[in-house]
Amino acid sequence: MKISSSSTPSVSIAPVGGAAAPAAAPAAAPAGTDALESAVLQPAQKAMKALPDFDTARVAELRDALAKGELPFDAGRLAGLIQRFHGGSRG
Repeated sequence: MKISSSSTPSVSIAPVGGAAAPAAAPAAAPAGTDALESAVLQPAQKAMKALPDFDTARVAELRDALAKGELPFDAGRLAGLIQRFHGGSRG
């Protein structure tokens, strides 16, 4: 048997019983619904709505203070807190 790059084998799989399964079509959202209203995203949307609003002016004030060096920043401590939050056992 000679194997070349031009030969492409064809394989088909049929369920037991010999009946061919219909091709699976991608699930389409029902007419009139938004993609963001899917069952997968609804819990995330609910959680986001429960979050408190944040003070954009205060965020800008803190950002400016960091940039000017007026607010101390410890990168090592931040890294440790991130590791602890995400389940790291180091530090």
